Amino acid sequence: MRAGVLGVGLAVLCLVTAGCKKEQPGGQTDKRGAASALRLGFFPNITHAQALVGQDSGAFQKAVPGIELKMFNAGPAAMEALTAGSLDASYVGTGPAINTFLKAGRELRIIAAAVDSGAVLVTKTARTPADLKGKTLATPQLGNTQDIALRHWLGQQGLKPGQDVTVTPLSNPDILGLFLHGKLEGAWVPEPWGARMVAEGGGHILLDERELWPQRRFHTTVIVTTREALERRREPLKQLLRAHVELTRQWQHHPETFIPRVNAAFAKTAGRPMDEAVLKDSFSRLEPALQIMPEQLKQAAEHARQLGFVPSSDLSGLVDTTLLNEVLREEPAP
Repeated sequence: MRAGVLGVGLAVLCLVTAGCKKEQPGGQTDKRGAASALRLGFFPNITHAQALVGQDSGAFQKAVPGIELKMFNAGPAAMEALTAGSLDASYVGTGPAINTFLKAGRELRIIAAAVDSGAVLVTKTARTPADLKGKTLATPQLGNTQDIALRHWLGQQGLKPGQDVTVTPLSNPDILGLFLHGKLEGAWVPEPWGARMVAEGGGHILLDERELWPQRRFHTTVIVTTREALERRREPLKQLLRAHVELTRQWQHHPETFIPRVNAAFAKTAGRPMDEAVLKDSFSRLEPALQIMPEQLKQAAEHARQLGFVPSSDLSGLVDTTLLNEVLREEPAP
């Protein structure tokens, strides 16, 4: 889960220039000849909070000497790089992760959670599901996490996408722009775009997606790798997870200092920091996470199958938290 926030239409990966290392002598060598300890993908998005801070602070570089960090703007591009062997791991939304697992030989593995929740349906005038009939809604990408969630929810409300409601895939910046100009009734979007639609466009949160899930939690961002990388680069992956766990603990225990660090890192990729009110509102719906909820993933896959986006909802073999559990056992007792 969950979508490229910056750069309209960008699907090309770019190497992060600040605080990142290129291939290092002595790193592990894959069968394509590339030498680096680990190649990690992430997005310039607050739903990749640990990745933003880990990259900007040097925590990843310290934990995994020789790590190569690559920034993406779309889940499919990151997953294509992973399956092609030019990435070893990536922060990504659950939608692209599940889709890649089911369509690319079941080789992908989810090794940890990162961020839960943080998606909302924001509308201009609608205050009930019935008010959406005849209106146009947007999602960040056809078949992505929010798109599947919206289409499934509309069906539960007795509304057929394409007949009763028009659902249009648009980039998040385009969604905000059209909403501000009254060209959209609303959108199902990840943070901070929901908070921005409310703050800048006078939007109303018709539905917080947490209301649809047990314990009001659902995975937005996870860490993925491949079966082959788990075999060949086990120690660098474990080092990465140590850093990820430490960053997650900082968020859990000291959000008052961690969240400003996310904004500072975000500013370096976006060119300016996020408005403080928008940042606070966004993080009120985002939750740090480590452990995977397999049943939630299975339900998300079933929704995608019912809508025709994936051929099956069988996720057996997708989750492997062996390394995460080893790292968690290393933590000192509270």
